[in-house]
Amino acid sequence: MIALILNIIWVVLGGFIMFLAWLLAAFVMVITIIGIPWARSAFNIALYSLWPFGREAVDRSLLTGQEDLGTSPLGMLGNVIWFVLAGWWLALGHVMAAIATALTIIGIPLAWAHLKLAGASLFPIGKTIVDKDVAAELRRRQAAAVVDRLGR
Repeated sequence: MIALILNIIWVVLGGFIMFLAWLLAAFVMVITIIGIPWARSAFNIALYSLWPFGREAVDRSLLTGQEDLGTSPLGMLGNVIWFVLAGWWLALGHVMAAIATALTIIGIPLAWAHLKLAGASLFPIGKTIVDKDVAAELRRRQAAAVVDRLGR
């Protein structure tokens, strides 16, 4: 219920503008033809930026348990290209929105969400959006695997 309320406030107080910025980035990537691989990630993050509360961006290899093109070294190269072409200005937009919303007490959760989206803006390739419960379980499994490896 809290996530729903925060998402509604989010959309009204600027989240919709960042959603449109993400859609613009995705559209530009699609019309360039060579940018199509980046458009998928941009569309995914656009939907996340429209309704961020209750969801989280996680590494796709953490979810699937295997590396794919987006989580491989080629995905990192794609993220570097993305950063140069669109990532920095989308991150800057989220940081500016975070500063603006943090000026009020009620805006602090919105500012935090903008900062998380700013991080996702920098390197979105290889990420997927999941519910917070799924993300928490993935982090728990990852921590258990690390403890298991250290115990050997």
